[in-house]
Amino acid sequence: MEIKNNTRRPVKVPLPGGKRLFLSPNGVGQIMPKDADHPPVKKLIDAGDIEIIGGGRTKGGGDLGGSGGVNPSQASGGSGNVRHTGDR
Repeated sequence: MEIKNNTRRPVKVPLPGGKRLFLSPNGVGQIMPKDADHPPVKKLIDAGDIEIIGGGRTKGGGDLGGSGGVNPSQASGGSGNVRHTGDR
């Protein structure tokens, strides 16, 4: 579920479990659907400081547009400048 900061100042969104989501001005972040029922989050929504702009995941799955393959730098074995220490 996506939320958007509608203010011109950074906002700290208090989440359950003592966690916080920091949103920059006009920034967008993601929270769990159950977090939208948290009283401090509801208070920010009711005040108009933040708004819910997206539901959740789409039915298509979690493809974010990436190729899903191996990065070329990973495929070649890296740069080779890793220092191995300790007993071998």
